[in-house]
Amino acid sequence: MAIREILKDGDETLRKKCREVTEFNPRLWQLLDDMAETMYAADGAGLAGPQVGILRQVVVIDAGEGLIELMNPTILSTSGMQEGAEGCLSFPGEYGIVRRPMKVRVKAQNRNGEWFEAEGEGLLARAFCHEIDHLSGRLFKDLAVRMLQPRELEDEE
Repeated sequence: MAIREILKDGDETLRKKCREVTEFNPRLWQLLDDMAETMYAADGAGLAGPQVGILRQVVVIDAGEGLIELMNPTILSTSGMQEGAEGCLSFPGEYGIVRRPMKVRVKAQNRNGEWFEAEGEGLLARAFCHEIDHLSGRLFKDLAVRMLQPRELEDEE
């Protein structure tokens, strides 16, 4: 495994639409392992392919319930609403108030290409939405009701 460089604000790759994953092989498995290691090293809750320069629909998430790997994910349904501070590993030190669904159901493929469904609530629902947005070049800053100043972030926590 290896820690990969996380692309930062201003890199045009973050705005590009990702292609579907079509090959489920050791090369993909290495990418997934590297992305998980990179996410954990950066103390993040999720990481998407474009954040490490890979324009494929690949996401890793760990919102405190264990590692979830998603290839070609789509949101099947949402319910409820939550609003809170959100940040991104590609925008260190920047946070904004973002509205997201409280509950999200997704469909995706695992590292072997098998389809599955998963449901998340609260932070996991937020992470599903945030990382899946990355796959179409959409960033949390695009959705932020307002950006937070550092002192305001302390008040949100």
